[in-house]
Amino acid sequence: MSPVLWALVALPVTCGALLLAGGRTLDRWAPAAAVAVAIASLGLAVTAAVRHPAVEAPLLDGLPVRLGVDGLSGVLVVTVTAVTLAVLLFSTAEFAADEARARFFGLMLLFAGSMLVTVTATTLPTLLMGWEVMGATSWALIGYWWREPVRTAAAQTAFLVTRTADLGLYLAAGAALAAAPGPLSLDTLDDTGEPWLSFVTAGILLAAFGKSAQLPFSFWLSRAMQGPSPVSALLHSATMVVAGAYLLLRTGALLDASGWGAGTAAWVGAATAVALGLVAVAQTDLKQLLAASTCAQIGFMVLAAGVGASTGGALQLMAHAAAKSLLFMVAGAWLTSWGTQRLTELRGVARFRRSVGVICTVGALSLAGLPPLSLWAAKDVLLAGALEDGGGLYAVGLGAAVLSAVYSVKILWYVWRPMPAGAVERRRRMPASGVEQRHPIPASAVHQRPPVPTSAVEQRHPIPAGAVPPLALLALACAALTPLAFPPVRDTLTDYLGQGPEPEPHVWEFAVSGLVALVAAALAWAWPWGGRTLVPPWTRRLCREWLRLERAAHVLIVSPTLGLARAAAAFDDRVLDRAVNASGVGALVLARWTNRFVEGAVDGAVEGLATATRRLGRWARRPQTGQLHQYLAQAVAAFSVIAVVLVLVR
Repeated sequence: MSPVLWALVALPVTCGALLLAGGRTLDRWAPAAAVAVAIASLGLAVTAAVRHPAVEAPLLDGLPVRLGVDGLSGVLVVTVTAVTLAVLLFSTAEFAADEARARFFGLMLLFAGSMLVTVTATTLPTLLMGWEVMGATSWALIGYWWREPVRTAAAQTAFLVTRTADLGLYLAAGAALAAAPGPLSLDTLDDTGEPWLSFVTAGILLAAFGKSAQLPFSFWLSRAMQGPSPVSALLHSATMVVAGAYLLLRTGALLDASGWGAGTAAWVGAATAVALGLVAVAQTDLKQLLAASTCAQIGFMVLAAGVGASTGGALQLMAHAAAKSLLFMVAGAWLTSWGTQRLTELRGVARFRRSVGVICTVGALSLAGLPPLSLWAAKDVLLAGALEDGGGLYAVGLGAAVLSAVYSVKILWYVWRPMPAGAVERRRRMPASGVEQRHPIPASAVHQRPPVPTSAVEQRHPIPAGAVPPLALLALACAALTPLAFPPVRDTLTDYLGQGPEPEPHVWEFAVSGLVALVAAALAWAWPWGGRTLVPPWTRRLCREWLRLERAAHVLIVSPTLGLARAAAAFDDRVLDRAVNASGVGALVLARWTNRFVEGAVDGAVEGLATATRRLGRWARRPQTGQLHQYLAQAVAAFSVIAVVLVLVR
């Protein structure tokens, strides 16, 4: 029994539930309470990562609740709580007092608590509980501004897509139970015998690909950008979307035992890194670019899980969490300040608040994989595993790294590019508060609003001073995490993770990836992003529409399902319903016929029998006169008849 681990998961869940129950009455104290809980949770996470506690509580017969912190989950709990603290600090300055802050901070804490349950769960049933709560709270956070139909529709799309993929966990749990009833420990799933092993592997892969927005489920992350920017910074950097990659890293032995799971994970991750990297390059909306890059960067983590590079996957996860949460919050700050997230309308914004611009530059260069920042080194550690597995995976991973440099530098090209003369004109209309401008983004993944002329761009509201410190801390983390990828610190991390020996990158691999990223970044900076391109228009449209994955899902899944539902409804209305009505009409006709004919005959028979009985009764009463001599005569007559009968019978 470890009170540290129970407190780690119970503190954010309990406080979040209390803030939600308190409602608007707690709005004033919600930010301070949430930050205090986040600080305490970070301290508990560090303690748990050092002590490796484990706890157990009874739940069902043979299926207890088991939580534990080992090497990989220790890295995750510290990363999750650290990013949660930074995002909540940013949110205290970003969310105005007139917002439902108790609901927002309560949901954020509840989400963080469910994520902590997910990463510390050591059995499938416990994992499922945290996984389900995490999905429900993510739906509520994405649809935080629930009065706007576009927001709620986006939340529903994200929830339904991930919920469909989550069925894979139930498939895995059912197959594991069928193979061998027991606690369903994650570390022993690879001991499952065939054919159940393949079902468990397929279920785990399906759930992981859906939650981590890998192909073909990536489009839900585009729709999730309708939520507030702090929500994107938390959900789509170090928590929800990395849960699937964490699950694959956690169950690496299962993927290897299946014979096909590891290769499938590696190639899906590599394909997602390239395809969604191209999608990110084509975006003209900052949050959409960051969303596509999230899918691509998590593709590297999934690739690491497939090739058994757990150390590289963990390094990628931590470095990506720092860089991407930073960039999402910067995007939110600029959206608050300028009322737009279109890159063409954000041209030159980094020059107006240079501290934020420099911080954004650090995050973007880290995302680009430029040395000496952390994502550069982390990619090489995991790509060493890909090179050991085969040159094809390494080449694809290196190509995805080139795309990372291109779309990251594209952000910097716009935000640092000087504005044309006279471009900054302050409008008279000023927002009522510093709350993120909630102009609904179209429901489709294509953001094709008519561009606002550059002369209309203006600084609407200053970026809150309190929003800068958490951004600066994350920028510092982008550089501070780099030593973890080099010996002897990397060897210590590998031993801490307990995954055994892994392929180590050579010096030339770091040099090649760094040089490739630098060349790609230089070419991207020199590229005329605002002018004509050599890419065919249909290719640009395809990438801007996220490869039309959502449309394909509608054509292949949603439309057939709705068509089947409509056919079933028509069959119910036109066949079953009419059959029921016809049977009712037939019953009424039969009842009328019965009432007219059968019932009359039965009534006549009954009445005839009653009449005959009454007559017999009257006849039987006639001899009953009360006179004794008549009774004597009747007796003599009766005995005479009996005597005659006896004589005749003999």
